[in-house]
Amino acid sequence: MPKVAQRFLEVDPWAVVEKGFHPNRSRASESVFSLGNEYMGVRGYFDEGYGGDSLVGSYFNGVFEEGVIRHPHCYPGMIERSTFIVNTVDWLHTRIRLGKERLDLSHSSVSRFVRRLDLKTGVLAREFIWTTGGGKKLRVKFLRFVSMASPNLGAQRVIFEPLNFSGRVTVQVGLDFRVIHEESGRPEFCEVRKQKFGGGLWAILARTEKSGHRVFSSLRLSSGDRINPAPVDEPNFIGCRFALRLSVGKQTGFDRVVVNYAERRTDRTNRQVWDHGMKLARRLGRTSLDEALSRHEAYWQDVWRTLDVTIEGDEENQQGVRFCIFQLHQTYHGVDPSLNVSAKGLTGEEYWGCTWWDTEAYCLPFYMFNNPAAARNLLAYRYRTLAGAIRRARELDCRGARYPMSTIDGSEDCSVWQHGDLEIHISAAVAYGIWHYDRVCGDSEFLYSKGIEMLLQISRYYASRGEWSPLTGQFGFWGVMGADEFHMMVHNNTYTNVMAKKAFEFTLAVMDRMKRDAPDRLERVKRKVRLQKAEPRDWRLKARKMRVLMDPRSGLMEQHDGYFDMPHIDVRTIPPEQLPLYAHWAYVRIFRYDMIKQPDVLLLPFFFSHDYTDREKRANYEYYEPRCSHESSLSPGIHAILASELSKHEEAFKYSLHAARLDLDDYNRNTREGLHTTSMAAAWLNVVYGYGGMRSDGPALSFRPSIPRKWKRFGFRILYRGSVLSVSVDKRNVAMCVPRGEPVEVELFGRRRKVDAEGIRVALPADRVA
Repeated sequence: MPKVAQRFLEVDPWAVVEKGFHPNRSRASESVFSLGNEYMGVRGYFDEGYGGDSLVGSYFNGVFEEGVIRHPHCYPGMIERSTFIVNTVDWLHTRIRLGKERLDLSHSSVSRFVRRLDLKTGVLAREFIWTTGGGKKLRVKFLRFVSMASPNLGAQRVIFEPLNFSGRVTVQVGLDFRVIHEESGRPEFCEVRKQKFGGGLWAILARTEKSGHRVFSSLRLSSGDRINPAPVDEPNFIGCRFALRLSVGKQTGFDRVVVNYAERRTDRTNRQVWDHGMKLARRLGRTSLDEALSRHEAYWQDVWRTLDVTIEGDEENQQGVRFCIFQLHQTYHGVDPSLNVSAKGLTGEEYWGCTWWDTEAYCLPFYMFNNPAAARNLLAYRYRTLAGAIRRARELDCRGARYPMSTIDGSEDCSVWQHGDLEIHISAAVAYGIWHYDRVCGDSEFLYSKGIEMLLQISRYYASRGEWSPLTGQFGFWGVMGADEFHMMVHNNTYTNVMAKKAFEFTLAVMDRMKRDAPDRLERVKRKVRLQKAEPRDWRLKARKMRVLMDPRSGLMEQHDGYFDMPHIDVRTIPPEQLPLYAHWAYVRIFRYDMIKQPDVLLLPFFFSHDYTDREKRANYEYYEPRCSHESSLSPGIHAILASELSKHEEAFKYSLHAARLDLDDYNRNTREGLHTTSMAAAWLNVVYGYGGMRSDGPALSFRPSIPRKWKRFGFRILYRGSVLSVSVDKRNVAMCVPRGEPVEVELFGRRRKVDAEGIRVALPADRVA
């Protein structure tokens, strides 16, 4: 299926640059130029307001409102409550006037427009020349950042430079809770309290109606010139208006330092929230913009020392990979274990701000090898929401823990029942995440406390959800949807069955380990979950009897019962104007063919590489790759990794570029809705697991690198068991060393080697060079 790049941004290895404003791409640009720090995020909307196509988006991680889901026919088990991320306070609200003319790029005359997101520093800058109807020319510069060093703090700088006149510019700044939430079509916050204080401090507190979440926001202004702000007090808004005297050729401007505080706990009074917000405002709000910027830039400098991936000879991929790492780290870096990685991060409202199984399947490796504490917190989030998963299993006539398809607070938020209720592989993804984290990080403390409890409840769920075939005597799952969402209500999806089998086996293995190493802790958790003696025996039998649809001669796996008998459609013949299919095909038409939306069977040889031979991997890749429509953003990355492993170099390069530049080049025509944050982890996976050839499911880290024709060299670092492992690959050699920490034992091209500070250098086989 043709997926064509829509290139309108400059290619720069350390920045995202838009030269000349592109109104037809305004929403996509707002997503691309988003900033965040895990705690809060803002889209790249225009500070001064914009009358064209725009989504003013300001979000706080975990702050949501509740909604009611109304089904035409509501049957038992269907959810009736949902949660969704809410648009909060526009703390960048700025309105600018020269005489009677207001600056608005939807109708104002501007030239030399440049917008630049500096990936090294996390600073967004924009400038242009505004020419008024009367011929006045004013250069306007904006700078903003969301502090990584102080999560509650954001800042804005606005600079004016008149080019052919002297006079006055009038400015209004404020804190605006009148921002519209796009889906509901109205603001989701109502004002609780606001106040103007001395020293140029304004503050406001607002709350959601149903969830009772509250957001406090304050601003403090400063300027090199004297300003006399006049208060502007309107419903759900507080701010001021002032004038700046401009002199031709001279720069004049102001800084705004904002302190935001979000409170999700409903047991705290408005007065308590206000007082805490004011305490933060008085402490952090006196920080100058320059001081805050210095700390923010130092933070990013330290991050790039460890996270950077270098690619020589391909600036497109280099920019794409760095952009993905930047946005992924902005979205989550492990500060708060009650938070998780949402599919759009803090860049848009699509997918309701929810967490999906993408976290364990795609994102977790990035954190395990760069920030193990953050990886632990991601899994701790699943433990915090275990009660909700247990409750959901009961609602669906099962036992144990049925983790939700999409969630913010642990409850199921997927209103489309055929996805929310049939995609039962989510719990297995959580179990896989625990297994993978244990294998890589060796955190027995987590495994023996939180991990084992989740595993027991997950195994209990699959034991109660599955059934026995009266014809074959095999155990399996009927009436499901696998990772591929183009096949609904199928039976024995191979991916689901294998993942559940692995969950059973891992749970039993951990119990055996704990019997030996921590018997008292095992007995406590067994009592806590009220484990019956017969349950482990039952899980062992069901794992052994699990139906796995694999031809032992060819190694080809059938995606589900009857898949091979489905009518074929050549996805390459579908016209681009019919994409995305959900928007152009009748919904029921999608499920009629062997066309798949995203990798399903192919996830297995990636997750469990050592379980499959090269012959089996090739058989399945060559069968399913032509049938994949890549309608999911999660798709290109897995194909790139497997293509690289199979020495299909041209395909690997095509898919890796697609994954790395998915949003920069708007391949799926939906960047306007927000960035595909969780799939951005695939860009990192493409380098480390794809071209780096790393696999982390075996007894030791194994590597089988390759290099694309266009690349001269690439390199990356990973953190493994407290040691830093540096990997560098060029056309001739693979070089590895451990610049910090104890030596690491790896398997390189099938041979065990010990890597230390002196390092090793091994020739790159000819078939691994494109």
